[in-house]
Amino acid sequence: MLGNRPWEEWIQEYSEGHQNAANRLCHTIGIPMIVVSLLLFLASPFIQGLWMIALGLFLLGWVFQFVGHWFEGHPPEFFKDWRFLFVGLRWWFAKIRGKA
Repeated sequence: MLGNRPWEEWIQEYSEGHQNAANRLCHTIGIPMIVVSLLLFLASPFIQGLWMIALGLFLLGWVFQFVGHWFEGHPPEFFKDWRFLFVGLRWWFAKIRGKA
């Protein structure tokens, strides 16, 4: 799935497309919102109305992503390669650990 490229290369390329401080901040907020929303969607069959919160977080998380790319001045990386959808979360963890 990763095309014989190590995660570090994917994260490095992702980081290069996220240099603007506002974009990085938007992604730092938006990526966990999207991840939490997906987890809430999984739990939503068991808790009435939870899907609405999950949907709100999901949409707001993506708004943060696109606003960030407006500041950056170019489209998201996944427009050129869908696999970057999975790299964003790894980038977020690397950023939190101070490695991105």
